[in-house]
Amino acid sequence: MTITTRRKWLIGTGAVAVAAMAMRPSERGAPHDAYFAALARALRRSGRVTDATTPVLVIDRDRLQANLRQVLALKAQGMPLRVVAKSLPSLPLLELITREAGTTRQMVFNLPYLLRLAADMPSHDLLLGKPLPVGAAQAFYQQHVRGAFDPGRQLQWLVDTPARLAEYRQLARALGQPLRVNLEIDVGLHRGGFASAEALGAALALLREEPLLQFSGMMGYDPHISAIPDLPGARSRAEAHAKKVYTDYKAQALAALPPLQAQADALTWNAAGSPTFHLHDGSGAANEVSIGSAFVKPTEFDLPHLAGCEAACFIATPVLKSGAFELPMGVEWLGGLAKAWDRNQRHGVFLYGGQWRADQVSPEGLATSGLYGQSPNQQVLVGSGLQNLAPGDTVFLRPHKSEALLQQFGDIVVVAGGEVVEHWPVLQPMP
Repeated sequence: MTITTRRKWLIGTGAVAVAAMAMRPSERGAPHDAYFAALARALRRSGRVTDATTPVLVIDRDRLQANLRQVLALKAQGMPLRVVAKSLPSLPLLELITREAGTTRQMVFNLPYLLRLAADMPSHDLLLGKPLPVGAAQAFYQQHVRGAFDPGRQLQWLVDTPARLAEYRQLARALGQPLRVNLEIDVGLHRGGFASAEALGAALALLREEPLLQFSGMMGYDPHISAIPDLPGARSRAEAHAKKVYTDYKAQALAALPPLQAQADALTWNAAGSPTFHLHDGSGAANEVSIGSAFVKPTEFDLPHLAGCEAACFIATPVLKSGAFELPMGVEWLGGLAKAWDRNQRHGVFLYGGQWRADQVSPEGLATSGLYGQSPNQQVLVGSGLQNLAPGDTVFLRPHKSEALLQQFGDIVVVAGGEVVEHWPVLQPMP
């Protein structure tokens, strides 16, 4: 190799090395910011030892109430709100939201919650959010203790097919009492519900013939509109389609049931959810909207129209171990390579619990290890070490959804004004 050739080779190798170093991930991370540092201190000051020493679900009541005000400001004025119970599975949480929102309308999704809400919130109007097997409806009437809640006035069963409607007719006859029936219609989500004028017509004919089945309205769930890729015209077409289907089916129902035409506005024409409530301004077929998760804003509800809302629920879990990150025996060399390349994999933090459907949010710069894997027992997170975490410190994660996950930690720890002020019991987890 000549001197010139050798020089070129060295220069080329050096250039590659410089380029490679430039591509290395930059070091990142920092301790808790002021908000999460205060939250961690509040948990440590709490009268309950478990608040700081076991994983807990925290709700920031100040943020929750601010989100409630924001959502009510976004919602069309005069459009009633129905609160989605499955997304807020705690009676004190539901009581706070329904009270401050000035509504007694709730949507419920299973038999145990239906029985509980009928007993504990007897002034509320309950609409089923999914069609239950007729056996579940029968069990409700067997187990419901008569009291202030009147199913004949305050309960709407959701029905999605002529066959299920026929089953509910048999139940009404066996009970010898009327059942209020709300029809689920498919406005584009294609998850179920009446999807043709013919099927809807068959159901309406059965309703017209059976005095024990009382038509109470329709539900058209439309979250697909916001989930559709933002291609030119795609979302607007989906929205227009959903509203037209709803308008057509509502007109068909009122035409088939003439006695109800005079009281159409008093019936329940339910639509939306947290992703789409802002699309209903009261000029269409719907006369109420359902909202749930927006009030606590988990990550899947980081939507443009909710930009003014803040995350209000977090998992807080203690650090069990903290130190240099090492892979298991036999592959330590692989961990060494990873740490040499990425300084954000040099430090390991083992949590109490883990593998939740949630993202690390504070301190910043922590991530799951793609090399080590995940664990529901002791989740390891890797970082640069700039987070300055020690055993006993707290890591905060933000749930993807509120339903189900809010119930995994026992009583919800409620923080307001920088202090733990309440502990809210949760409803038993149920599908």
